[in-house]
Amino acid sequence: MELANRVKSLTPSATLAITAKANELKSAGYDVIGLGVGEPDFNTPAYILDAAEEAMRQGLTKYTPSGGIPELKGAITAKLKRDNELTYASDEVIVTTGAKHALYTLFQVLLNKGDEVIVPAPYWVSYPEQVKLAEGQPVYVNADEQNDFKITPDQLKQAITPRTKAFIINSPSNPTGMMYNQQELEQLGNVCVQQNVLMISDEIYEKLIYSSDDHVSVAALSDEFKANTVIINGVSKSHAMTGWRIGYAAGPKDIIQPMTSLASHSTSNPASIAQYAALAAYRSDDQPVNQMREIFHERLNLMYDLLKDIPGISCVKPKGAFYLFPNIQEAVRKGGFDSADDWVKALLEEEKVALVPGSGFGAPSNVRLSYAVSTETLKEAAKRIRRFAEVHS
Repeated sequence: MELANRVKSLTPSATLAITAKANELKSAGYDVIGLGVGEPDFNTPAYILDAAEEAMRQGLTKYTPSGGIPELKGAITAKLKRDNELTYASDEVIVTTGAKHALYTLFQVLLNKGDEVIVPAPYWVSYPEQVKLAEGQPVYVNADEQNDFKITPDQLKQAITPRTKAFIINSPSNPTGMMYNQQELEQLGNVCVQQNVLMISDEIYEKLIYSSDDHVSVAALSDEFKANTVIINGVSKSHAMTGWRIGYAAGPKDIIQPMTSLASHSTSNPASIAQYAALAAYRSDDQPVNQMREIFHERLNLMYDLLKDIPGISCVKPKGAFYLFPNIQEAVRKGGFDSADDWVKALLEEEKVALVPGSGFGAPSNVRLSYAVSTETLKEAAKRIRRFAEVHS
């Protein structure tokens, strides 16, 4: 049967081959260390689990409004006011089945065929694929590693055409962990406002920052910016709730309401129990979040120090998220490999360490590794990576 063109254009996930090989080796009894995971290794905090159980016992297991239960939308608007100094009405927020679904729905209501979305590279793998599924065209702007993987206002200006509809900001970033500061956001925001380009601010990692810099939401910098921004966020990373699938979008009503209408015909509503769990997350203090962040910070420092002196590997130290994105171009050259993908494949085969090639993120000289694993696992992984790099040098 002939499939739709929209799915024919999708690029297979860069992690699929590595994941399949890692699983094959594990099944054969090998001790494989997987550093490709994109989720916290902590369980969801107990008070959130308790809230979900109580919701089930109370029979809160029915359909909900498509845009989310009013209590959760209220908790989200309160969070935005408290943490980001932003004021939104209930009809300017939609609760979605994960932040990924918020992005997908946004692109579906925003883009017409041929509309362009500016995507800084390195990028999260789903951004360009979701743009293509909406019949849009991703326009890549390469962020220089020497500039901490951040694009400049001049680069943004040069990328804008009459077909440009939106620009994606992901800060802190997956896969690089970089952050834009307030001045940089103001400069980029001014370009977007002047050119009538919507800003999509993916802030899913806002609670996982390890520098002295505070998270800044571009929407909070001016009323003009707010009117020209859709914020994407959720509880997956901040509260170790990846499997609960609760995210949200906040922005102008004339965008949020069509998103809500579309959701009513696709998912109906996010899972009711997950919404009540997220309600408990947003109504609590950040103590569990802060504890998790401190542990991630310790792991970041450990793994960065272990990686930076490995032959052929260089790394910009990230400020947020839970990834390192080292450049292995020199290690690839010294080892006689054709590409970073081949280097990653050989590392898995020889040392049983699974990383994610940077090619899937628009950065073929790099690899992504997650430090959302125990310190003992990180030490052993670094030991194996060093041994591999020294053998192939």
